[in-house]
Amino acid sequence: MIAAGEVLDSRPVVSPKTQAQAPVRSLDQRMEALKRANDIRVRRAQLKKDLKDGRVQIEVVLTDPPEYVETAKVFDILMAVPKFGRVKAARFLNTCRISQSKTVGGLSERQRAELIGLFNR
Repeated sequence: MIAAGEVLDSRPVVSPKTQAQAPVRSLDQRMEALKRANDIRVRRAQLKKDLKDGRVQIEVVLTDPPEYVETAKVFDILMAVPKFGRVKAARFLNTCRISQSKTVGGLSERQRAELIGLFNR
């Protein structure tokens, strides 16, 4: 019971935040997504091996990236280039004003051109 002169709390009742749920997918859809993810991982691993062995040039990958590379981080691709470690890859990205979390597909034309220019020096 409310006493005379007592003020009720007028703040709205806030329900606990609900976390966004992943869309419901059928087993076939999940298996297809897994197959696609595994295919991308295998192809990226092969690309990194080819970069390391000198069979593929980084400039070619950055100029016209294959679809499976577009969601890869530029930093990770740079790490596969011979004579590139964490420090040198980070320095290259900082020089071009590119975040270490930037993906290959997310590079602007300026960033892409600047990065390729550094390799052609």
